[in-house]
Amino acid sequence: MRLTNFTDYSLRVLIYLASKPRDNLSNIAEIADAYNISKNHLTKIIHELGKMGVITTIRGRGGGFKLALEPKEINIGAIVRKTEDDFKLVPCFEHGKVYCAISPVCSLKHALHRALNAYLQVLDEYTLADLVKNPKDYQELLGITDK
Repeated sequence: MRLTNFTDYSLRVLIYLASKPRDNLSNIAEIADAYNISKNHLTKIIHELGKMGVITTIRGRGGGFKLALEPKEINIGAIVRKTEDDFKLVPCFEHGKVYCAISPVCSLKHALHRALNAYLQVLDEYTLADLVKNPKDYQELLGITDK
């Protein structure tokens, strides 16, 4: 299974924020520069992460955003479920949309469904804190300074 760029970048933003001291605000430009990704794309991601309640945004001069929750409270499986819009691995996952000659007896869709569930269950075992055990390592790689 391949994650969308939206999910990938959402996880990267969270990792970035978890690598910083808790009260330090970040902005889109610094994260875009750290990962060499589009500021426009990040704007949408920040908006969605704010709507999900995992980041807090502060508007105006001197504003920015930071984690709204402790990293140990942010479940990776939950983030992936909320940011991915299509878990239909094969067309027959869409009920009534596609007819396949072997649909009445096919076990492939059941095997793929089990595999998808197992994939998500593994992600459910991880929190953001599990991913960012050594914030200093991330700070060095991403050019994060204590401001």
